[in-house]
Formats: sequence, structure tokens, C-alpha cells
Amino acid sequence: MINHLTYHLHFSPKEFDEQYNLRAGRPDYEVTVIPDWERKSAFVRQSYNCTLDIRYGNGENQKLDVFHCGEKLAPTLVYFHGGYWQRGDKSMYSFLAKPYVDVGVNVVVVGYDLCPKVSITRISEEARDSISFIWRNSTEFDLNPNLITVMGHSAGGHITQMMMATNWPNFGANFPKGLIRAGISLSPLSYLEPVRLTEALNAGIRMDKGEAERESPLINHPPLTNAPQLVVVGGQETTEFHRQAQMYVEAFNSNERVIEFLVVPKVDHFDELNILEDATSAFFNKTIALIKNESGRTQNNGT
Repeated sequence: MINHLTYHLHFSPKEFDEQYNLRAGRPDYEVTVIPDWERKSAFVRQSYNCTLDIRYGNGENQKLDVFHCGEKLAPTLVYFHGGYWQRGDKSMYSFLAKPYVDVGVNVVVVGYDLCPKVSITRISEEARDSISFIWRNSTEFDLNPNLITVMGHSAGGHITQMMMATNWPNFGANFPKGLIRAGISLSPLSYLEPVRLTEALNAGIRMDKGEAERESPLINHPPLTNAPQLVVVGGQETTEFHRQAQMYVEAFNSNERVIEFLVVPKVDHFDELNILEDATSAFFNKTIALIKNESGRTQNNGT
């Protein structure tokens, strides 16, 4: 029987790099992928009704962007970007707001401070701060605090799982335990020890063994809600990213807490987001069904 928590120990440094250092496998990332996302994101910010750079904390990157669909009672989607906790900026991901706004979902794209300036532990804290801010200030920004879905990609998938594991009443006396109605983690990092052992990545993260253990959703942060979740991975991603996603689903899926596993065919870690952007894709429609099903369920229950 395979021990999922020790399976990675047979990897050589080269194998860790091949499995986790994904940019090395996409030499066009800096010259094609990022410029394309930035171009599309600039168009969305210029063309859509949005409120930008709203500060939710004192950190340099603790700002968020709100993209308005024009309906205060619409569901709210909160998105956390990836970049192995050390790269990226919220402005690169505005393009993902477009398909959701077009079908009646308000979108919040969250920025956060990066490693090594701050730790992964601190990033999780900042993410909780952002959700708390959104809930408390929802009226000011025409957001529905009762229909929040959290989504994140890669490191943002880890953040999403950490938000599902948060005891929200500890962060506000009037916060409901079920503050988050659904979670969507895209290519998440559920178990951090293999990332720590990938030298090219941890040089910028600077995570020690203790933090890797403490901040791993798989072993220390189970969901504290039965809200449904969708865990997604690209069909052409590495076997380790498939394993990271599957371990979380196998650990926490139950009859009471439905966590569905979805493979997006024929795409890698990065092109996965381009499929999500396509409002005609089965992937996008799977996410919108979860977001809006929770909206309908809440309204039907009168909660």
C-alpha cells in the first residue's frame, strides 16, 4: 500500500524539479503566456465596471479588485492567484472575471504579499483578512456576503483549501460558520513537503519543514464546512499535481461534504486558465453551476 505522505521521498532533485518547477517546462511562459494574460486583463479593466486597488490590509499587496455584474444579490466569486506564493499579481488575472461577470456573478480578485518578504503562514492570514474585509464591507461594494465562493489556482488553490478550513466565527462575532458557500481549487498544492524539497522553488519561498507541515491542508487543515467543493487539474499536468489534487479529494470527500474531482483534458497547468476563461467550455460551466447552485439552494432554504 502506498503511503501518500512519503511517496515523494524516492524522488531525486531532478525529479522534484520536473514535477513541481512548472515554468521550466514552459519556455514560452514569460514571452507568450504572461503577456497574453496581461493584455486580456488590461482590456477587462478598461471595458468592465470595476473598482480597483481597494486596500484590505497594511501589506504592500493587500489590495483587491471588484468587478461588478450590476446585481447586488448576485453570487460573489473571490479569486486568489497562483505563482508559488512568490510571484504574480492580481492585475494579471482580471481576464478571468469577464466570463463570470457576463453571466451575473460579481468577482473579487485578491492580491497578497509574497514570499520571501512574508511567509506562507502570513499569506494564509492575509487571505483570511481579505475574506473578512469582503464580508464586512459587502454593502459598500455592492456584493452579496451570503453567497461567497472562493476559487484559486496553484498556490491560490492552497489558499482556497485553507479558507475552507477556517473557523470564521473566530474572526468576527457575527461571522457565520458557513461564510463560504463553495470552494473551487484549481491545481492545488494540498501537501507542501514536496514543494519544500524542490530547491528551485523553495529558494524563494524559504519554507522550513515545520511550516510545510503546519500549512498543509491535507494533514493539518481539513475543511470545517460541508460546503461543496470542486478540485480541478489539467489533463497534461505532472503526475504530482494530479496526486496533490486526488489526495485532498480522497481525504475529505464524503456523503455530507461533496468534493468533486475534474480533469480538464489536453491542457497543462497554465493553459487550464485559458479554458476556464472560455464561457463555452465544459470547465467554465461546471464552475458556474456550482456557484449558482449554491445561490439557488440558499434562496430556496431562505438562509
